Amino acid sequence: MLGIDWGTSNRRAYVISAEGKCLLRHDDAQGALAVDGHFPESLHALRGMLGIDALVPVVMSGMVGSAMGWQEVAYLDSSVALGRLPETLVPVSGTPGCYIVPGYCHRSHGGVDVMRGEETQLLGAVALQHGDGWYVLPGTHSKWVELSGGVIKRLSTYITGELFASLRRGGTLAPLMNGGDDDDDAALREGAGRAQDGEALSHTLFEARARVVAGDAPASGTRSYVSGLLIGTEFAGRRESSEDEMPALHLLAAEGLEAPYLQVAQMLGYSTQLINPDQAYCAAMARFVEELWP
Repeated sequence: MLGIDWGTSNRRAYVISAEGKCLLRHDDAQGALAVDGHFPESLHALRGMLGIDALVPVVMSGMVGSAMGWQEVAYLDSSVALGRLPETLVPVSGTPGCYIVPGYCHRSHGGVDVMRGEETQLLGAVALQHGDGWYVLPGTHSKWVELSGGVIKRLSTYITGELFASLRRGGTLAPLMNGGDDDDDAALREGAGRAQDGEALSHTLFEARARVVAGDAPASGTRSYVSGLLIGTEFAGRRESSEDEMPALHLLAAEGLEAPYLQVAQMLGYSTQLINPDQAYCAAMARFVEELWP
């Protein structure tokens, strides 16, 4: 089987054996935006690159199932257990042997949140026996998910990565964020600590500049300080929405994203268990193999 995590900007492909073993992994920048609607042609080229026969079934997750993707697939309600995902695969119209994993929609207390792609990693984490609790999936749109009995009980999305990139591209903080040290751990922790004080993020972001121009902090640490502010805001949001003071966190983070989240979690007193996202994805694909080849 060919499993594809097809996101907005990037694409990750996994060749999975009939026994559920990951045989090959491939990364490229052929996300939904780059493909620009030419999904069948892009999949054909990917098959050729990987040497995968056209008869091999394909399971795709992520933005490929969104309105901007190959075929829009309706969200599942969050009351549907993750363990039922293999039976909810949606066939791609006109392309036999291709399936899309539906995302989830969660409604609570008048609010609504959604995910596409992360549900597959969560299914894999459950298949790997990580069980219930809080899961953190950092990224362009970071997800905080509480699982109970394999069911999504709470879901919160933070546009942390997108906001960080936007602040670097333009605005009053951009000149300060595009110089200095990428890995100023002290500034990262300072920003994360400031985020716990209950001030509005729009204020503390402006303060990141004010502390430099007033001479209270060096410009070189601004990028890390802002990163700490944004990540710290995620932790502050979880604390406000949960009765549990310091739950253990399951961290499903791609390489390069785990370090700052681990630092902030440790600083705030959380215990954290790292889960390899590739292993989780392949574990989920193994479940889909069982569904397609019973």
